[in-house]
Amino acid sequence: MEKIETNISKVGGYTGRRMAKDKLFKHVMTFGGLSVIIAISAIFFYLASVVLPIFMPASMDEFKRLPLPAAQSGVVHYAAEELAEVGMRFQADGKVDFFDLRNGKALGGDRITPPAGVKITTFAAGDPSQKVVAYGMDNGHMLLARQAYQVSFHPNPKDPTKDIRSIKPSIDHPLGEAPIAVDPQGRALRLLTVQSSDEGTTAIALTEDGRLVMTAITSRTNLITGEVSTESESVELPLPQNGEIRQLLLEVKQRDLYVLHGDRQVSHYDVMNKSSPRLVQTVEVAPAGERVTAATLLSGGYSLILGTDKGNLTQWFQVRDKDNNNHLTRIRDFKPMRHAVTVIAPEHFRKGFIVGDAKGDVGLYYATSRRHLLTRSSGSEPVQVLALAPRANAALVQNTDGALQTASIKNDYPEVSFYATWQKVWYESYQEPEYVWQSSAATSDFEPKFSVAPLTFGTLKAAFYAMLVAIPLAVMGAIFAAYFMSPRMRSVVKPSIEIMEALPTVILGFLAGLWLAPFVDNNLAGTLLAIFLLPFSFLLSAYIWHRLPVSFTQRVGPGWEAALLILPIILTIWLAIELGHTIEAAFFGGNMPHWVTNELGWTYEQRNSLVVGIAMGFAVIPNIFSIAEDAVFSVPKHLTSGSLALGATPWQTLWNVVLPTASPGIFSAIMVGLGRAVGETMIVLMATGNTAVMDLSIFTGFRTLSANIGVEMPEAAVGTTHYRLLFFSALVLFAFTFLVNTAAELVRQRLREKYSTL
Repeated sequence: MEKIETNISKVGGYTGRRMAKDKLFKHVMTFGGLSVIIAISAIFFYLASVVLPIFMPASMDEFKRLPLPAAQSGVVHYAAEELAEVGMRFQADGKVDFFDLRNGKALGGDRITPPAGVKITTFAAGDPSQKVVAYGMDNGHMLLARQAYQVSFHPNPKDPTKDIRSIKPSIDHPLGEAPIAVDPQGRALRLLTVQSSDEGTTAIALTEDGRLVMTAITSRTNLITGEVSTESESVELPLPQNGEIRQLLLEVKQRDLYVLHGDRQVSHYDVMNKSSPRLVQTVEVAPAGERVTAATLLSGGYSLILGTDKGNLTQWFQVRDKDNNNHLTRIRDFKPMRHAVTVIAPEHFRKGFIVGDAKGDVGLYYATSRRHLLTRSSGSEPVQVLALAPRANAALVQNTDGALQTASIKNDYPEVSFYATWQKVWYESYQEPEYVWQSSAATSDFEPKFSVAPLTFGTLKAAFYAMLVAIPLAVMGAIFAAYFMSPRMRSVVKPSIEIMEALPTVILGFLAGLWLAPFVDNNLAGTLLAIFLLPFSFLLSAYIWHRLPVSFTQRVGPGWEAALLILPIILTIWLAIELGHTIEAAFFGGNMPHWVTNELGWTYEQRNSLVVGIAMGFAVIPNIFSIAEDAVFSVPKHLTSGSLALGATPWQTLWNVVLPTASPGIFSAIMVGLGRAVGETMIVLMATGNTAVMDLSIFTGFRTLSANIGVEMPEAAVGTTHYRLLFFSALVLFAFTFLVNTAAELVRQRLREKYSTL
């Protein structure tokens, strides 16, 4: 009796310890699962926190009046320095006022003084980034001036460890203080446009007698005395027809002139050759009954923004046709202002602009993203003069009542919109709307191109071709290994394939880029022929195997037949490569890639989707094979034994019992492989041209979201639009993977419920 009680107590002790272990592992597993969920959620919210600012709307403070003294003559232009702390006011008589933009305090001034007896008749401001202005006079000359801001630092008397920054505004004369002749005949200048840079200066004027005169000016500076000497060449331009000339716009590179005349016509002149300018075309830029009331050129000088008396706003730029001729083309419309547009001012370095209308409303727009960012009221009087600070963080507005108003602007990410990131956009200098990702360039007039569509397309394209290779090989191989292969052979094959999973993808990318891509390029016909012939070689091998004598086939143990396929596979690939050279010579002129490009008109790249599909396919195969093989092998033996006992053949058992039962696992394996293919980086980087294009062709490359992040993240400045859009790409990838995995889990559960009764 004591012995029995002792045994019971031992069993009770074992049971207690076992229950304690069960509880411990239950808590550990719960903690692990919750930790995974928390980690994934933290990643999502972190990505979202970085991305969210680019979708926040722009904001502008309420306008505040600055107590500037009234202008003695009409105000023609406002300007501000880089930090929007100091402003300049240009008056029609040549007087320039300097003031503090924060409180309106006067900081002195200067004057652009014409010679005695000469009157100023017109004013022109060059591209905002050049800070150049010019006054035209009644003797056919002009005075050119440039804004200058000298920044200095001096110790803070209250805190010697800190310095105080001071800005001293001034006006200098890049071509000297002497007036420059624009019209050799000396007639008064009615309208004027000017652009000046280190390469030269071009001024174009409409004279009082109705002539259109262009003067190209080159200057030399004496390095010892600082004296500036100039040389000029003048030529008359043909006048446009239909209507009085109302505005002249010369782009910053001094190659194209746009003349606004009549109510709704714009004439485009090619003035690149200063000795022989020519009128290219005249375009009606507004519908009948509508009048163009304001025009400006965006930063870079490619795009023309036009506003009408109906409040409509349109963007135009030159588009090259198939015959290599440029045509001024209407690109896009913007949300109209409520009243007639009176003035438009561009940003200094981006493709944004600000608009004022006849009822005092001020609208902020961005061209590339086709966004109307905001509208604010500056009063009930029409807007007369309008300007933006160099960083587009402040606006200067003067209505017809003569008072200057300023407002701070927060508009860090105007380039981003659903239109700009997911739809075709017509970029400057492009022949048609396209999907383009190009985040940087060497020129300052670059128009950022942030279309995520080609990157997403490239990601799906890479996954499609990889799965096209991996699914048949991995799933069918898993079925054979688990159901037909001999145990001894399976014990070698399964670990060998699983070891492939540990192979670094950079090695596969290296081999794909430096060996496979040139091999496929040199044997394109043979490669395609091998892909086509391999399935038939399997069927032919199976047919021959069944036609062989039984005495021979019985020597090969059950489940070892697949090893015999190695020889047919090698022979098929060798034969296809050899036949490929003959086929290329007979039908493709000895060079199939060249024939594809020239005869079919398809783009062919050496590192293309075919190469990536093969390389990524082999990278994904171990994942799919391992999980699918376990799923098939785990089908209960009593199910297969029962099916065979009832008279079903092994293939019937496989198709009707094994595969339905294992289908949840096989489906999970495919989804895991898809996730691996979607997130692959190194193979894509090394085996494709890494070009962000939207092309279904198997002969072109692509760029994926993950590869783009890997390439550009080290170069992206923190906090910029580029930086945040890379995080947006990661968020898109995260969301895509999450949705695919969620859908896969739902399907897997359905399959498990459906076949759980087997």
